[in-house]
Amino acid sequence: MTGEEQLQQKVRLSSVFRPGTPIDKQQLFAGRMEQVNDVLNAALQPGRHVIMFGERGVGKTSLARVISGIIKNTTGYKLLNCGTINCDTTDNFNSLWRKIFRELYFVMDSQESGFRVQSPKDVPLESILPNRELSPDDVRYMLTQVKEHTLIIIDELDRLTDRRSRSELADTIKNLSDHAVNTTLMLIGVADAVDELIAEHQSIDRALVQVPMQRMSMDELTAIVDFGLGTVLMATETGVSNWIARLAQGLPYYAHALGLYSAFKAIEADRMYVTPDDVIEATKTTVTKSHTLLNTYSIATSSPQKQNLFAKVLLGCALAQADEMGYFAASAVVAPMSSIMGRPYPIPNFSKHLFELCEPKRGSVLKKVGEPRRIRFRFTDPMMQAFVIIHDYSLGRLTNELLKHSKARTKETTI
Repeated sequence: MTGEEQLQQKVRLSSVFRPGTPIDKQQLFAGRMEQVNDVLNAALQPGRHVIMFGERGVGKTSLARVISGIIKNTTGYKLLNCGTINCDTTDNFNSLWRKIFRELYFVMDSQESGFRVQSPKDVPLESILPNRELSPDDVRYMLTQVKEHTLIIIDELDRLTDRRSRSELADTIKNLSDHAVNTTLMLIGVADAVDELIAEHQSIDRALVQVPMQRMSMDELTAIVDFGLGTVLMATETGVSNWIARLAQGLPYYAHALGLYSAFKAIEADRMYVTPDDVIEATKTTVTKSHTLLNTYSIATSSPQKQNLFAKVLLGCALAQADEMGYFAASAVVAPMSSIMGRPYPIPNFSKHLFELCEPKRGSVLKKVGEPRRIRFRFTDPMMQAFVIIHDYSLGRLTNELLKHSKARTKETTI
């Protein structure tokens, strides 16, 4: 390929592999049919709303955008112009709904000058908002002005940290459900935010369809890689897409990143197929471009003692078997640590490291919950768990054999 042809090929790949941007095209989103069905069923039932929850990085926003497109194209639902409204840490109930009403319109009949004929006019809901703090009943009233069935997607619910605002949002859900308002709310956040929201108003539980988003399976991740490469007539050597999927640890972000960067390496070598060496180079690129995670990793593992264990213990945690919420016990770290160290390595040898990794001086890379003797740990940022694996793989510290036989967060088959 000429230099120009290589550049064109990279541009085409960048439109398919999109690690930094949520996917909004149905054909680019692999799997997740069970979740799609749950949301569609809820959207078609008056008084029902959706809350989608899961770890960061599992593709919740991408799925929401795909589903919003399906609903719009097949049912005629009116959607927010921007597709979703994101909560931020400065939001309260009032500011959140004012952002939403800025994007929604209703039809107002207006009388043209000199004529008796009424002509419809689209008016933003924002223009008729009361000049005071909005209440849940204000939201109900405003949404009744929109005649079309409306889907409102509220993303990053966990960033709405004000307790009163969450309570008012729960009241709003109940209010909309009780009055069968022609609007479906779709809330997206991490599991902790869901628990807190429902705790504010137990009675909204029956109005919510709860859609858990788990990490993707090996089948789903390899489908992302194979589909992306196939769109530009590229392929992989045998088993390569499986290794990309295994490194991604169930997170589509890393499948897109590794698929993109390994394909770039192949193109630069004037090849139309991806090799294991390309994947290794892609892990290096992914690490380099993950500046925030790399900085946190450095804080967590740095020490003036050259033989310190923090990097190895963090890798052991990344390889440990965890539950669906990402929690693991210290006992789950024993097997990977024993493999890393090449000899039996019991809990007392690394327990203090686990607790230190929970402290601010180590970047609070881990979080602990529970009482003594029943303490469990998880990565504060789920993206860090996969990053540690990719980081150590890029340096040759993590072998294919150890990764293959670990109990890390990789589902072998589609659920």
